[in-house]
Amino acid sequence: MSESTKEIESGAVREIEPELRELFTKVVERDPREAVKMLEPYPDEFVVQMLELLNPASALNILQRFDSARRQTVLATASVEDTQQWMRNQTYPERTIGRLMQPPLAVFRPLLAQSTQRLDEIMLANPFYLTPDMSLTDAMRAVLVRHFPVYPVCEKTGQLIGLLRGQMLFEAETIELSAQPGEMVGVEREERLTTPWLRSLKFRHPWLQVNLFSGLLAAVVVGYFQETIDRVIALAVFLPVLIGQAANTGVQALAVSLRGMTLGDLRSGRESMLVTKEMLLGTFNGAFTGVTGGIAMFIFAIMIKSPVAVMLGIIVFLAITISCLISGVVGAMVPLVLKKFGADPATASSIVVTTFTDVGCLAVFLGLAKLLI
Repeated sequence: MSESTKEIESGAVREIEPELRELFTKVVERDPREAVKMLEPYPDEFVVQMLELLNPASALNILQRFDSARRQTVLATASVEDTQQWMRNQTYPERTIGRLMQPPLAVFRPLLAQSTQRLDEIMLANPFYLTPDMSLTDAMRAVLVRHFPVYPVCEKTGQLIGLLRGQMLFEAETIELSAQPGEMVGVEREERLTTPWLRSLKFRHPWLQVNLFSGLLAAVVVGYFQETIDRVIALAVFLPVLIGQAANTGVQALAVSLRGMTLGDLRSGRESMLVTKEMLLGTFNGAFTGVTGGIAMFIFAIMIKSPVAVMLGIIVFLAITISCLISGVVGAMVPLVLKKFGADPATASSIVVTTFTDVGCLAVFLGLAKLLI
């Protein structure tokens, strides 16, 4: 069981009935569709109790996956405050504070004041609050030095519309970060360890087809230069070396770009700085590793008594340098382009970067060989 699950169970499930406690542990470990299947046999009152224990965003995702008739009966069973809050929360986009709100409550602490004091003398005139349209990343940055158990959520006018528990915010951000590596390679955000294999197949297979198509593009490039490879067999030996070096450079740049977006470092206007940095890193890293690769190719060519050993070493040096430059720029730009077109920057970005780097480095390597040999 994950640490976040243990924390939730110890804090939220300690005082509830055993059946609800046991099922709660299983529900939080499953994706929303599987959770709905588990809850369907239970009465509406039990379902409402379960939803009230869950992170509001998770509760809303589960509620939305019930069929319309069952969803309406569950909403009718819940308290007016919970129903209104769930209806309000669903109007906000995914991964925003609005999806995590709970019904607002006014809390007073008269023990901190004297009986003769007026309310306006002890209240905070300008309290800190979050807005419902804030992203999880922006909210995490805003509360970094404000570790409160509960945060008010207000409209920009200052009107209180909900509360956000600090535990829920950190839990949501943890889930967000844990999903990112999977999204980079085409794994759906909702897939969990307990997701049935047939649903996992449905999630993953389309992206594997896309990956296969990208591999076929690389094969087309190799086929185009088949005559050159037939003349100089040594080229074929270094194809995997070149592809691996370029792909790793691209994924490094991709990781930095995604991390900058997640932490809020990559603000508007700093995109060119990122691309320039990754272009320089790709060029210098490519040149340094290109020297090593060129020497290795020269030694190999001497061993097989190739008459163009020196030129092969130069070609490998140039190919690695240029390919790493291209890979660095592509790795930095793919998330930026996806974000500009409204797509999730992490979604299968690794597959896209790998496609461009594979095709690009093969074209550069074999093109130089055809031109110079």
